[in-house]
Amino acid sequence: MIGTSLVVTGCASVDNGSLEKRSLLLATGIQKAYSVETTTAQRIAPMILQHAEQYDVDPLLLAAMIRQESSYRSGVISPAGAVGLTQVIPRYWQQTCQGDLFDENTNIQCGTFILAKYNKSAGSWKKALAYYNVGPTGYHSSWKMKRQGNRYAEQVEEHQKQLKNEL
Repeated sequence: MIGTSLVVTGCASVDNGSLEKRSLLLATGIQKAYSVETTTAQRIAPMILQHAEQYDVDPLLLAAMIRQESSYRSGVISPAGAVGLTQVIPRYWQQTCQGDLFDENTNIQCGTFILAKYNKSAGSWKKALAYYNVGPTGYHSSWKMKRQGNRYAEQVEEHQKQLKNEL
């Protein structure tokens, strides 16, 4: 399905069982791997699983991207104006992602949609992550931006490995 070594889908620990059971496992992994508060991890894990399934994204990749983007702080705003858990830039995505991007569920759904969309156009999850960080235009504009995007993808991959080790 993925065609790159960046993502290992089909992780048995979060692919089997009820949503409640899978959410609890993922939440526990998020707590251990990223030192996220129990209540936060338990609130966000079901959203990650739901939207990862909706857009055919590895939930561990999505959880790792959230770690990289916001460290699971839903109210964070970047200097570039990106908001929420997945750090969506409203001026670029408000038309596509209807609703309040500060709402955790809306934000995760939008961020997952964007990542899946970039995977389709980029042809790999690693490049999709780079696009997520610097945008497709930015990625192709200079070697410096491409390097920044690739470095971001590697950081997310490290977070993903860390999470997988805790499951």
